[in-house]
Amino acid sequence: MLKTRQCLLGIRTFLGLTSRIWGFFMYILRKHLRTIIQYQTVRYDTLPLSPISRNRLNAVKRKILVLDLDETLIHSHHDGVLRPTVRPGTPPDFILKVVIDKHPVRFFVHKRPHVDFFLEVVSVVFTASMEIYGSAVADKLDNNRNILKRRYYRQHCTLDLGSYIKDLSVVHDDLSSIVILDNSPGAYRSHPDNAIPIKSWFSDPSDTALLNLLPMLDALRFTADVRSVLSRNLHQHRLW
Repeated sequence: MLKTRQCLLGIRTFLGLTSRIWGFFMYILRKHLRTIIQYQTVRYDTLPLSPISRNRLNAVKRKILVLDLDETLIHSHHDGVLRPTVRPGTPPDFILKVVIDKHPVRFFVHKRPHVDFFLEVVSVVFTASMEIYGSAVADKLDNNRNILKRRYYRQHCTLDLGSYIKDLSVVHDDLSSIVILDNSPGAYRSHPDNAIPIKSWFSDPSDTALLNLLPMLDALRFTADVRSVLSRNLHQHRLW
């Protein structure tokens, strides 16, 4: 009887140990799969336009996509931040050294997943950040590709009740052809019918928000007035 109990105890111990080892193995496997997914080659096929689509595109105005920087395309923190929102030990994509009010400041910048590919497909930068910072970030994202030519900074915003509002008429006087992508509804509250909300990004390596927007942005090219489509999306602006 004693031997039987000892045998059952041994089996339970073995099964418990095996379960723990298997759980640890699956954790490592999932971690590596996330890494592979994050750095795999991204494909978004841009197929040739049909004659009908080409005629339609020629009949409407060229669209302008206005892009926010912080928490939309990148996330950054500087030396003075005690508790950065990224996981400790996560290396930044690049480090910026700028002088603000005569004090040198280092910014550790993390790029949102797929941002490089996104910028190749789609672009005007409009950030509420100071130009000395926003310009340096835009230079790094552009990476000598000459795709972020037009840039607007804090001095181009309107200060209202302590917050900066982005006036899209500064970019172009025809608002029917302008789309703004921003994680902060307050920044585009003067032009909600021109906005596409996007969830704020801080550190999630599996984020695909930028890729998910490409089909919608492609479709907006064919509209006569982007507001006729985006105005139907206003309920989503409260989600972020």
